[in-house]
Amino acid sequence: MSSSAPPKAFPVSWDQFHRDARALAWRLADKGPFHAIVCITRGGLVPAAIVARELNVRLIETVCVASYDHDDKQGALTVIKEIGAHIRAHGNGKGKGILVVDDLTDTGKTAKVIREMLPEAHFATVYAKPAGVPTIDTFITEVSQDTWIYFPWDMGLSYQEPIAKGAE
Repeated sequence: MSSSAPPKAFPVSWDQFHRDARALAWRLADKGPFHAIVCITRGGLVPAAIVARELNVRLIETVCVASYDHDDKQGALTVIKEIGAHIRAHGNGKGKGILVVDDLTDTGKTAKVIREMLPEAHFATVYAKPAGVPTIDTFITEVSQDTWIYFPWDMGLSYQEPIAKGAE
């Protein structure tokens, strides 16, 4: 496949995302206990809320990392907001008992940056691409590296081309 080929589209509905995030919570249930969740914003906000409810975790923190530019191309990482000291001090100071949640691991760059902050935390994403899989501990669905996931918060209702039509 040439580098100019369009990415494969993987649209995710709210219902599907909710089911997948709950499946992530099921998979994480015996990996804790988790005393806190750190969600990577913005994509990690929705799955973190679902996982926090399912695992009954009340302490939730954000780490704000920007990795996509306005053209939806992954660029340099910028940490906009660090993890609060009260979370870093929790447990052993290295992340033990902390669950880090994001919607997707793509290249793994974001997870690597956060893992430097919390090396012993458990990292979980709903979706994963092959390049990012080695950087996380738990995920639900793997998609190919050339797949673009359309999350429900990024979409409105519109016609979708059949898969076969895009292959012409």
